[in-house]
Amino acid sequence: MAEAPVLAEEILHEIRREYPHLPVVLDDSGEPMALVGIRRAIEVFVQHLETAEGRPRVHPEVFQEFGRGEGLHGRSLDALQAIYRLGVRLAWRRFAEIGQRVEIPPPAMYELVDAGYEYLDGLVDQSVRGYAEAAARQAGERLRLQRRLMELLLSEHPQGPRGLRDDPADALAERAARVGWPLPARVAVGVLLRPAREAVAPAVAQEVLLDMECEQPRMVVPEPDAAGRSELLHRALAGWAGAIGPPVPPADAAKSLRWAEAAVRLMERGLLPAGEVLLCTEHTEALVLLQPEELLDDLALRCLAPLAHCGPTHGRRLAETLLAWLETRGGAPEVAARLGVHPQTVRYRLRQIRELWGDEVDDPDRRFELELVLRAQRLRGELGEARPRR
Repeated sequence: MAEAPVLAEEILHEIRREYPHLPVVLDDSGEPMALVGIRRAIEVFVQHLETAEGRPRVHPEVFQEFGRGEGLHGRSLDALQAIYRLGVRLAWRRFAEIGQRVEIPPPAMYELVDAGYEYLDGLVDQSVRGYAEAAARQAGERLRLQRRLMELLLSEHPQGPRGLRDDPADALAERAARVGWPLPARVAVGVLLRPAREAVAPAVAQEVLLDMECEQPRMVVPEPDAAGRSELLHRALAGWAGAIGPPVPPADAAKSLRWAEAAVRLMERGLLPAGEVLLCTEHTEALVLLQPEELLDDLALRCLAPLAHCGPTHGRRLAETLLAWLETRGGAPEVAARLGVHPQTVRYRLRQIRELWGDEVDDPDRRFELELVLRAQRLRGELGEARPRR
């Protein structure tokens, strides 16, 4: 036991020679924590040898702190474990010298070696606990800061932590820096529908901000148009449904969120394809035409009033013919090909349309309104799909 301080100094000296970049952390008394840990480890182990009672008990504080330090500084435990092994090897060398000097029998020395490596496992175990604790703490802190960053990004009127006096751009840059998130030129905001209540979070890239605490999880995708980004998201979101809003500057992220939320509402109503994550930019027509329902319904009542007395089936056929004519601006053969009917049938319907609407179908503004409401009805499934133009 008397040699423990000297042996600790020698071990630390060798460790620092082997690992010159090892940081020196002092305890409250100004003594290197590594030296304190080595000395305590030797003293506890020697005390165990003297008493031979049970297994040597590791004092966890110092070695857990070593593990915490590695975790907080973003290092792995590999170097720390290598240092432990070096320390045990040096200590064993000294114990072997002492054993020869006092003529300890070989079987007893073998037991000493076994006990030493068992003791090493205990030291490593304590450091692993400290490391895991630090990693969990860091992950929790990053998650908290990330959530605050997303709140600021997705708020309608972004403001900094000190109130409206802050420049929103500065506030965003400040919070992004605290998370270690490079502020991108453009972002797209996604809204997800859980495939199951306890669904595991999708494995999106680290730079994608993800908030799973919402009923409908949200994510902020930086630089959504970057090469390969779409393919990576598609793979990561396999099995999920939802929508990703259009790319916008970070200050306008709330606008991208609104479009994504609108798309999800249409998916839930069966008006947009379900079972996948849609890009709003690929469904602009539906999002523009199906959202202002009250206004469009009112416009439809006024524009399509001439069909009120035609009967449901005939009225629908006339509406489909009118829309095909508005879209093609062609004659009966072109409209017939689009609808898959005989040209003579189209001529008959077009004469009826002219009788019902008169010169109004020649007015550009009225034609635009008619096409608007008829396209919306087709998107809702109230009109049949026209055949694709060749």
